[in-house]
Amino acid sequence: MSKSTHFSGQPIYGQLINLLDKRKVLEFCETVGKERYIKHFDGWQHLLTMLYAVIKRLDSLREISASMLPEARKLSHIGMTSMPKRSTLSDANKRRSEKVFEKVYRDLYNTYKAELSADSRKRQNPKWLEFLQIMDSTTISLFSNLVFKGVGRHPKTGKKKGGIKAHSIIHANEGVPSDIKFTSAATHDSFMLQPSQYAAGDILAIDRAYIDYEKLDELTRRGVVYVTKMKKNLKYTIDKDTIYVNKDGLMVSRTQHVTFNKKCKDTEDINHHARIITYVDIKKTRSKLVSLLTNDMGMDESDIIGIYRKRWEIELMFKQLKQNFPLRYFYGESENAIKIQIWTTLIANLLLMVIQKRVKNRTWSFSGLATIIRITLMYYINCYTFLEEPEKDWNKLLKEENAPPSLPSLFD
Repeated sequence: MSKSTHFSGQPIYGQLINLLDKRKVLEFCETVGKERYIKHFDGWQHLLTMLYAVIKRLDSLREISASMLPEARKLSHIGMTSMPKRSTLSDANKRRSEKVFEKVYRDLYNTYKAELSADSRKRQNPKWLEFLQIMDSTTISLFSNLVFKGVGRHPKTGKKKGGIKAHSIIHANEGVPSDIKFTSAATHDSFMLQPSQYAAGDILAIDRAYIDYEKLDELTRRGVVYVTKMKKNLKYTIDKDTIYVNKDGLMVSRTQHVTFNKKCKDTEDINHHARIITYVDIKKTRSKLVSLLTNDMGMDESDIIGIYRKRWEIELMFKQLKQNFPLRYFYGESENAIKIQIWTTLIANLLLMVIQKRVKNRTWSFSGLATIIRITLMYYINCYTFLEEPEKDWNKLLKEENAPPSLPSLFD
């Protein structure tokens, strides 16, 4: 049989970490991680080990140490100079600042954000899409309430688990956070909404948990458009009310121009003008009325509805992270170790998203891609050609097996 068409002199893991800049990682370690007294297990080795564990979905330090030993020769070819023991990795997760991994992620995002947002599909996107940012948070459950303060109690046992809340902002069609902050699960979402971070022309899709009259009014003064879902208990006065009906007399949508009033002790009272758009959300089982709140008075109703529906992208991103990476079991009990694992998960997610974007001739779901990469992580095959045509070697083998025997020559 002839040699594999996908053969490569470097395992897939080596091709994956080629997307990283080793020089920058070590530079971050020196400036933030204080590597002065580190002799062997430096920040680069630490990052490679954590990435290996996260992509392989390993659940414990024991699994990491045991699974890397059989691959020692291959790992040495891609720059691993030591096989970490459980105690070594545990100490590193406890002592090396999670800020190193944060800087690595932010640098990677700035490097590849243009590639991630590129849409190869030939279609006309609405103008507002390039200005749209989406904000939300997700809670990652922890084993203890001691590290991060939990919220709520288990309905049966009455015990309260700890949790770390990841507050994230993504740009539409990028699929990875452009900004992320971690707090305890008990922290309210609204702290993440900082109007000073946005400029005129930006569009923000947010959940109703972020409704704060003062912040929404400041966004309006800055020329930032927001779209969110209405809360039932909001009090307002109606300035104008228009109902649109179809030919059968049934309501299609309703537009209300309203004013929210809030009295403030130390500052001027807030009189915030906004628009409430109520529409019929048609679903398979039953339809329901949905009310959206926005400070934009001129945009078409269908665009406002489209902006809010686009908010679902961030929910899909959270689901993608939790389903494809180990965020149920953590490799350490300290706050620093937990954050390092989450930052590494975000780095792995970004690297796989870049590979997904670079595969042009075949469409892979993220979960399918993550599964293939996990299984073949240490195989000596070309990542990109294999993902373009994974069946090529098999089809070539079948062709060789089914080919008629060659005719004997005069010299046989």
